[in-house]
Amino acid sequence: MEEKKFDLNSILGFVLIGGILLWMFYINKPTPEELEAEKAKTEQVEKETKAKAEEIPLVAESPEEINTINPSDSLALLGLQNRLGSFAYSGTLPSAVEGKTTTIENEVLELKVSNKGGYIVEAKLKEQTQFRGQPVYLIKDGNNDFNLQFSSENRLLNTRDLFFEPSFTKTGDHPVLSMKLKTSETAFIEYRYELKPGEYMLDFSINSQGLDGIINTSQPIHLDWNFKGYRQAKSIMYENRYTRLTYEFENGNDHGKLSPGGTDDETETNVSWMNFRQHFFSSMLLTDTPFKEVKFTSEDLAKNEEVDTVFTKKYGASMLLEPKGGGISYDMNMYYGPTDYQIFKKYDRNLDEAMPLGWGIFGIINKYAIIPVFSVLSDWFPAGIAIIVLTILFKLLLSPVQYKQYVSQAKLKVLKPELDEIKKKYEGNQMKIQQETLKLQNIAGASPLKGCLPALLQLPVFYALFTFFPTAFDLRQKSFLWADDLASFDVVANLPFRIPIYGNHISLFPILASIAIFIYMMMSTGQQMQQQQQPGMPNMKFLMYLSPLFMLVFFNNYASGLSLYYFTSNVITIGIMLVIKNFIIDEDKIHAKIQENKKKPKKQNRFQRKMAEMMEQAEQQKKAQQRKK
Repeated sequence: MEEKKFDLNSILGFVLIGGILLWMFYINKPTPEELEAEKAKTEQVEKETKAKAEEIPLVAESPEEINTINPSDSLALLGLQNRLGSFAYSGTLPSAVEGKTTTIENEVLELKVSNKGGYIVEAKLKEQTQFRGQPVYLIKDGNNDFNLQFSSENRLLNTRDLFFEPSFTKTGDHPVLSMKLKTSETAFIEYRYELKPGEYMLDFSINSQGLDGIINTSQPIHLDWNFKGYRQAKSIMYENRYTRLTYEFENGNDHGKLSPGGTDDETETNVSWMNFRQHFFSSMLLTDTPFKEVKFTSEDLAKNEEVDTVFTKKYGASMLLEPKGGGISYDMNMYYGPTDYQIFKKYDRNLDEAMPLGWGIFGIINKYAIIPVFSVLSDWFPAGIAIIVLTILFKLLLSPVQYKQYVSQAKLKVLKPELDEIKKKYEGNQMKIQQETLKLQNIAGASPLKGCLPALLQLPVFYALFTFFPTAFDLRQKSFLWADDLASFDVVANLPFRIPIYGNHISLFPILASIAIFIYMMMSTGQQMQQQQQPGMPNMKFLMYLSPLFMLVFFNNYASGLSLYYFTSNVITIGIMLVIKNFIIDEDKIHAKIQENKKKPKKQNRFQRKMAEMMEQAEQQKKAQQRKK
């Protein structure tokens, strides 16, 4: 057997190789900078992995990300599931494309509904244009937000951030658009839009199917609608004066409204409809099942005429929905169209209450007299002529009342010499002057009160007409003479500067109306104001000049149709007064009749007796005080 010997050379070789390896490891070890970079890279990888698995926003980073998700990509699907829960299914469908819309339209209205959120993002009125000649858009460029907020699987979700799948079906002669937010092919929230031919009102419903246990009905479910009204008229301040949020309660008899100026809010219960009114246009939501609670807000965005403001008001409504059968079911209607009494009336849902037609007797006169008559006239005549004919008809209707008023004024004029005698006879004794004056007027049947009562009887009609013209949609963009739009102010000259309250233009119709009012007041009351001015009473002569001045200044920015009405009304009144004075009333006969009445005993009524007794007592007290002195 061969004897094993210790090999020194081998040992030296291993030592040498080991030394070389140690030297190589030493010279190739990473620097501190390289170690730090490697550590940062490792942390970044860990952070990105964690974000994909645990981050929980409502939607994916972009529609492209959603569209490129591969069902086999378990990590991406896990991230979307964490973000949206069961509603992640809808984000993987081909319809989940931001910016894509679906159009539903008829002859008068065109609506675009967004896949993202499933709500209307554009509403165009095809037959209407705004003051610059551009189409009227009630909704465009993000001024409308419609959102259903609910809890699902420990998440608070907003439909405005989720993607709906559109589909069309057909009912009769018109299509129906269905927008579905799906958790599966058989479980979804559906927005259903049905627009019938020629209608501004569309059927709208929100319903859920197969979502029991997914929608948490024990938590509040809110439908939020926020809206900013676009400016549509030449005078933004005039338009804004009639722009207001109005609503109706469940019983249909009570209505509410927010303040037309500043910022206002109210929380109401059992609301059946709401109108985000923009003077001549309305955006409405109506429900068959009244909303249990609604928080309304309104903010005035128009400050003055000098600023070229885009929006008039900002409206908001947060509606508390009541779940049914473990889900959501609400049948509603939407209206995007003119604020027109004739259109509102045909729906038989008290929508005319959303219009400022006046309260009480004034609204009744408008609804059952003025509006029907003007509607017939506007079918036969141009708008300006229809205003003149309407004014003539109502002035003739009220002419008997005006005749009595003028007869009373004529009697007072005939009595002037005798009234002057009374003032001269009892000069310095004001109480006695009043007693004798009332006594003489009673005998002659010429009490100033009799002249005032006929004027008061005319006021309801005048005020009803005052509220009618600013709200008459039939006047919008109708021209007459130099006025190109009877629903806005007329312009005969532009000023290089702006006058506070008056504006930067000159309107001719208010000037003509002011002149007519001044002439009428001079004819009817000017002489009496100067003759019968009593100490301590306001200067009636000043008031006579104030009324035409008010018309001239404040109506410069009002609708020219309203100024045309006032001008026509006062011209007709002046004509009637001239006819009565020159062809009907004989002042000599009136004077003779007054003298006959003086000879006959005149029985006083209860009020007159009471007034005489009070004045007699006052006279006696005055004499007693003078004797004590």
